[in-house]
Amino acid sequence: MELKLRPRLLDCLKEYNRETFMKDLMAGIIVGIVALPLAIAFGIASGVTPEKGIVTAIVAGFLISLLGGTKVQIGGPTGAFIVIIYGIVNNPQYGLHGLLIATMLAGVILVALGIFRLGAVIKFIPYPIIIGFTAGIAVTIFTTQMGDVLGLTQEAVTEAGEVVRVPLKTPGDFIGKWVCYAKNIGSFNLWNFIVAAVGILIIILSPRAFRSIPVLNKIPGSLWCIIVGTVGVLILKQYGITGIDTIGDRFHIRSQLPPMQVPTITFEMVQTLMPVAFTIAILGAIESLLSATVADGAISDRHDSNMELIAQGVANMVTPIFGGIPATGAIARTMTNINNGGRTPIAGLIHAVVLLLILLLLMPYAKYIPMASLAAVLVIVSYNMSGWRSFRGLLRNPKSDVTVLIVTFLLTVIFDLTIAIEMGLVIACALFIKRVMETTEISVIRDEIDPAEEADMQLNDEHLIIPEGCAVYEINGPYFFGIANKFDDLMGTLDHGQKTKVQIIRMRRVPFIDSTGIHNLLNLIQMNHEDGVHVILSGVTPKVHTQLEKAGFYSTINPDHICPHIDVALERARVILKN
Repeated sequence: MELKLRPRLLDCLKEYNRETFMKDLMAGIIVGIVALPLAIAFGIASGVTPEKGIVTAIVAGFLISLLGGTKVQIGGPTGAFIVIIYGIVNNPQYGLHGLLIATMLAGVILVALGIFRLGAVIKFIPYPIIIGFTAGIAVTIFTTQMGDVLGLTQEAVTEAGEVVRVPLKTPGDFIGKWVCYAKNIGSFNLWNFIVAAVGILIIILSPRAFRSIPVLNKIPGSLWCIIVGTVGVLILKQYGITGIDTIGDRFHIRSQLPPMQVPTITFEMVQTLMPVAFTIAILGAIESLLSATVADGAISDRHDSNMELIAQGVANMVTPIFGGIPATGAIARTMTNINNGGRTPIAGLIHAVVLLLILLLLMPYAKYIPMASLAAVLVIVSYNMSGWRSFRGLLRNPKSDVTVLIVTFLLTVIFDLTIAIEMGLVIACALFIKRVMETTEISVIRDEIDPAEEADMQLNDEHLIIPEGCAVYEINGPYFFGIANKFDDLMGTLDHGQKTKVQIIRMRRVPFIDSTGIHNLLNLIQMNHEDGVHVILSGVTPKVHTQLEKAGFYSTINPDHICPHIDVALERARVILKN
């Protein structure tokens, strides 16, 4: 199989010039600044350290832009992975080591999807499933931030036997979190809540407030939230107001890239983590290709979905070597890149370099960032992810779509994303099969056939009379396992009070047949042969004919019983009935 591995960067460099570089430079710097608070917030919310979020944005962001199939995609950690990463890291069976292995396995899966040209298939995942688990992730992210928004704490005993208040540690499940919040609501910290509430308002209002100011309108609301929150908390501490946790209170931040280290992989770990890796891969593929599709519409371009999946896979295989977490294409950062003039992958490379410089030079100051301000950023992220308008709109769709939507949403919130995606796909496939079965019609004709309504008859103006002792069955639609059983039931129940000696099965409108359909046809012919009943196939399409031939079907049936037209089939039936 020929695979053309050609990153879009190579095409863009052919006509690259200074003017384009200046646009990419400005866009890359701005996107790097936008990505900073998000990378820190996503890292912490995922249950790992802040620098792991930044390292992911640097390494994965660089590789996705370098190898990707789009011009403007910006890669890095995203909110969609928070739930699944948190669950892996806090599972004693997996921990951080398990997360690194699962991420690398997901990268291998993504590369395989790209190599086997399955990029287009990912786009066919039902829309209700995407909206359902995206909304579920949004609700879960919102839930995880309530402890920092409200400033809740819990009692803990030190080694010296002293009782102190420490940040609230919540269970991993949705219901358990809210029960934990309710039990500890007495520790509510008003100042912490004010910092978070002000941060939310700043993110919402800053784009409007600075819309007409050329320099300030480039700074994202999330960064304003971090800046104002950090300065505000430092001032409050000068006046004796403490109890507002900062990053430095919970994490030790290093201003360096971590050393490269390949995690130890065992076959048992691969077996255990493969379902989780599959979920990470599918989620990353969906989000990156959705982001690429949105970007295509914004810049009138067409991305290479298979090359994009390969780039995403390589990024997720390499990032864990530096201790990073799963990454994918980020819609918000990609659109920020586009809106600020980025038009080639160079902007994405610059954004990664900007983040690297921030990590090396400015990370010591990140310890002063309030956790409440980061929580405010993630509350807005969860709101933007929720897609509540799309969710509400889907509730007016057919019941089958609503069922998939609600089940996927509830499974994501109450259980986890792995179960939600698996069950959502199973339900969607079951409903799809049901719909196909409903559209496939099976009818029986015993009297006459009107040539004016037929497409596979030789030209004549007379109605074709079906002789006594002959029944014509017409299958209109795909003949797969569900329909095959339905046809068997019909053949067994229709009698009409007369003995049938010849059965004609019209297959002119059967676009394909599966192994179950072929098996059932073989059984039908064998059973009818034992009862002295002849089966004639009429109007078999070329594709179905090829499938039957490959399956050895024609060795079990008289070649004269394969007829190209219904009139030929009826003439053959008359000959049989006379004998």
